[in-house]
Amino acid sequence: MAKRNTRPILSLFVVALLGAGLAWSFWPRPLMVDIGNVQREPMIVTIDEDGRTRVHDAYIVSTPVAGRLLRVEVEPGDVVEKGKSVVAQMLPINPAALDIRTREQARAAVTAAEAALRVAKADLNKAIADLELEQSELKRTQSLAKRGTVSQSTLERAQSKTRRASATRDTAEAAISMREAELVNARARLIGFDDPKAGGNAPLEKEIPLYSPTDGRILKIVQRSATTLPAGAPVMEIGNIEGDLEIVVELLSSDAVQIREGNRVIIDDWGGEELLGGKVSRIDPLGFTKISALGVEEQRVNGVIQFTGDQVKRDALGHGFRVTARIVVWEDDNALVVPSNALFRMGENWAVFAVVEGKATQKQVTIGRNNGLKAQILEGLDVGDAIILYPSAAVSDGKAVASR
Repeated sequence: MAKRNTRPILSLFVVALLGAGLAWSFWPRPLMVDIGNVQREPMIVTIDEDGRTRVHDAYIVSTPVAGRLLRVEVEPGDVVEKGKSVVAQMLPINPAALDIRTREQARAAVTAAEAALRVAKADLNKAIADLELEQSELKRTQSLAKRGTVSQSTLERAQSKTRRASATRDTAEAAISMREAELVNARARLIGFDDPKAGGNAPLEKEIPLYSPTDGRILKIVQRSATTLPAGAPVMEIGNIEGDLEIVVELLSSDAVQIREGNRVIIDDWGGEELLGGKVSRIDPLGFTKISALGVEEQRVNGVIQFTGDQVKRDALGHGFRVTARIVVWEDDNALVVPSNALFRMGENWAVFAVVEGKATQKQVTIGRNNGLKAQILEGLDVGDAIILYPSAAVSDGKAVASR
């Protein structure tokens, strides 16, 4: 009899236990989410671009005349002084070897110059003889004029002839100087590469030193080996890294219009442990087209940034180093902000899911600035409000939620 009463009780207990398990399994539970808070804190909006350092006034040392540059002994990084440090040495260039035609033409020019010189000397002798004759005639005419034998007009004509003869002599002397110079020029054309006067065992002329045009350091050696160079050929580049270093960034033209001279700049990824400071000193008025790494045609504008702060912190930077420039276009020391990952679109407006009494509550918000990490809240939320971060499709208005 006892066994008969026990079986229904056990059956009911099993059914109740099974029903409780099913109820617990299907009982609605809060969705686990990441929760953040609305806060007031400093916020900045920046335009980030890679840039490179450069010396603003870099000087190119070039050859002043055509000649032979001796091997350059200085090294990049060497300190130089303006007008004192000799950075390179040159020798006068050897004349080129003359071909047969050029040599014969030069010889003919020498012969013609020698003949012209002889003619000029003969003209000078004639002019001297004419002048002596006119001077003798003038003396006789003056003696006769004193005794009244000749008229005053005869005396004046004699004086005029003497002056003309003197001018003719001066002209002949000048012609000799000119012919002598032409002869020297014609003989110089005969100097060839194999002429003893141009090289070989003859002593070379004095070396021509090239001095540093500014105080600073040698940035780059363009031509190190000894070689023959024309006038104006670059030899090296010199600049003042310590006091004249700046940054050049290639900005998108749409970003450049938001930037003004004097905007604060945060310099990052330069290799040092601390962030460096800077300010925008110039935005170029001329843009240029550049193809990006993805093959997209972009309009870029060069911006120039000056360093600010302690120069010692950036001593390791040099000419042509890569940095990241974060140009501040807006900042607020006490902005009401939420993480940008809490925002989502609701039609044409922005919204967030606020957590109110354990439930997700959809709220429309008005945002101001957004830097990709944080967004400025103008309307819709208050300090300390709890909001859902990274809201998924499973979150809906009125859904029970709990912190993950």
